Amino acid sequence: MYRTTSSSSSLNSLVLGSPASQSSLEDIETYRPSPLEESDDGSLDYVMVVGGLGYIGSHTALELLKANYNVLIIDNLANAFESALQKIRKLADEHHARIGTNMPSLMFSKLDYRSSHMRTILGRYAVRDPYSTRLSHIKSVIHFAAHKSVEESISNPLDYYQNNVCGLVNLLILLEDFGIHNFVFSSSATVYGLEAEKGQQLREEDLVHHNEEEVSTLGHIKRLVPGARGLTSPYGRSKYFSEAILADLALANPSWRITALRYFNPVGSEPTGLLGENPRHKPTNLFPVISEVLKGSRPVLQVFGADWEGSRDGTPVRDFIHVVDLARGHVAALAAAENRQHAFRAYNLGTGKGSTVAEVIDSMQRASGRSIPVEYVGRRPGDVGYCVAATTRATKELNWQTERSLLECAEDTWRCLEGLVVA
Repeated sequence: MYRTTSSSSSLNSLVLGSPASQSSLEDIETYRPSPLEESDDGSLDYVMVVGGLGYIGSHTALELLKANYNVLIIDNLANAFESALQKIRKLADEHHARIGTNMPSLMFSKLDYRSSHMRTILGRYAVRDPYSTRLSHIKSVIHFAAHKSVEESISNPLDYYQNNVCGLVNLLILLEDFGIHNFVFSSSATVYGLEAEKGQQLREEDLVHHNEEEVSTLGHIKRLVPGARGLTSPYGRSKYFSEAILADLALANPSWRITALRYFNPVGSEPTGLLGENPRHKPTNLFPVISEVLKGSRPVLQVFGADWEGSRDGTPVRDFIHVVDLARGHVAALAAAENRQHAFRAYNLGTGKGSTVAEVIDSMQRASGRSIPVEYVGRRPGDVGYCVAATTRATKELNWQTERSLLECAEDTWRCLEGLVVA
């Protein structure tokens, strides 16, 4: 665990950062450290959360603070708002006041992670050791700063490859220069491609990046061959390429501890409703789209296909995981990496339970007390009917499991949407 500060000294940095855009790359050329940022005496150890004010990043930053990690957030605010920082701080302060402990340090820099100024930031946290130039007070990095729209990636593939893949490579080179080797990567179930069409739970062994052997309970050996089939978008391919790069790096340099977390369908919000999903860009995921219908900004919810085989009601089956459970998975991954033998390891983060789109709609109607108008339309190219995680590896190796139900996801989403809590 990282040494923490008192609540008063945790107000160290207010320089604030989500995925990059050209305008943000220009903006950060004028970057200067704020006076508050320079107040850290350089003795604290941190987790750096890249893209830490976005939906999943902000919830993860909060869970890290609750777990007594000092947190440095990097975000360019391309798809997030500065207000998320104050919400994280407020919720973390309240948590530590409630249990009678000191609030860890929370630092923030508004910065595109691809900027040359990242070297300045990392240099500020370098350990002043006369015998080594490759030690850092940043002990771990969690990387969220990727573009994530399947539809947008098809229209702008180079933008996705530049940010998601090229940006990752340059970040890894920079971290290597500073001796930072504990890395958690925000991946996706999209990397499984056509494996999802099997209609069975997806296992980590369904996608590997180097030759592996799997021994069954009966002692049979199955050889696992690297590669993915049927990746249908530049977004999905960017996640696959990124995982492959990380696996290759870990193979070449086993001193790295790299964790790829394959998300299924993150939904919900922090239970008070203060912190939730609030992107700048047009949402495409199911829960935010339903929220738009409930707010009246979208007239009807389109459901893509009502004739999927293996579904209880014909609508697609997905694994919806509460964002707080997902965030806790990142904290568990950090802790487990310290004593792990594998230099690279992938984990599914899901519930292991499938819910249909119709069941999600019903849950949101129950939570809100409102009717949701639905229009059933044809299937979209590349869609699959069933995508559910196998969670055995994460449960066993990370000592982690989900706690919240689909209805709780809906209730927390509605609470956030209604703004029942005044910040």
